[in-house]
Amino acid sequence: MQPLSIGIAGAGPAGLAAADVLARNGIRSTVFDTYPEIGGLLTFGIPPFKLDKGVVLKRRSILEGMGIKFVLNTRIGVDKSFESLLDEFDAVFLGMGTYASVRGNFTGEKLSGVFDALPYLVSNIRRTMGLSEADEPHVDLRGKHVVVLGGGDTGMDCNRTAIRQGAASVTCAYRRDETNMPGSRREVSNSKEEGVIFLFNEQPVALLGTDHVTGVKLVKTDLGAAGPDGRRRPEPIAGSEHIVRADAVIVAFGFRPDPPGWFDDFNICTADNGRVRVDSIGRYPYQTTNPKVFAGGDMVRGADLVVTAVFEGREAAAGISRYLGV
Repeated sequence: MQPLSIGIAGAGPAGLAAADVLARNGIRSTVFDTYPEIGGLLTFGIPPFKLDKGVVLKRRSILEGMGIKFVLNTRIGVDKSFESLLDEFDAVFLGMGTYASVRGNFTGEKLSGVFDALPYLVSNIRRTMGLSEADEPHVDLRGKHVVVLGGGDTGMDCNRTAIRQGAASVTCAYRRDETNMPGSRREVSNSKEEGVIFLFNEQPVALLGTDHVTGVKLVKTDLGAAGPDGRRRPEPIAGSEHIVRADAVIVAFGFRPDPPGWFDDFNICTADNGRVRVDSIGRYPYQTTNPKVFAGGDMVRGADLVVTAVFEGREAAAGISRYLGV
């Protein structure tokens, strides 16, 4: 009898946690990932000044010692079909994260000099790690007046990366006050210490320029009543519009699920918000609507903490083990 084996799509925190638990249960895993190294956004989304990449690379060595195989630079659905995963493995775990950028839907977003946060961070981290391809685009903000839009930790990472690149100035605009910023207090404090200028209660309404961005039009806000999410809504103050100079703008409004089109071909259902639907309380935790497929992490919960993705990967591995009768 052939030993049981699992195909894992995504070498981020959820996928690695699932592979770890499965190995401890005597189940082999092969982990596929788009990037040339493991870790997902731990490696390619968090700047090296916040996380020593050697820690992640050491983890790879440990996991490989446990019998886990990594197949990198491989996109499921492009370089390798999902059908082949179902054919080759006894079950499949999806831990591919959330990579679609949330847009502001205001004018000027397509101007030259406007960048989404994640591609900006990824390109710089790849270059720092010596993993850039020869023709890979690289955004160098040295000498630029940079405006970062968004108050989460990704925005803070963009602030501090631009500072390290030698930007002439970095201004971060956030539509609520400092108390209501989603970014950690430490990261905000670090950004301030490194010279970032914060504009609180200021909401972008347009990016200005003809071909290349030249400025950001902002409107001042007051916080009104709480919305459905329990957070007070920013309300624009009439007549308070003003313009901040910008040679480059980084949009850091967060990420949302972007389920691939092949999900429908394999009966993997998603909710209206694009998150993968799983059974989190049934007999096989984190089983999708395709019984042979499990999922966890950001693509199930939405962009969240690393520890949450690790927890869900471990719980899914337990569900897979039960499903396979181990």
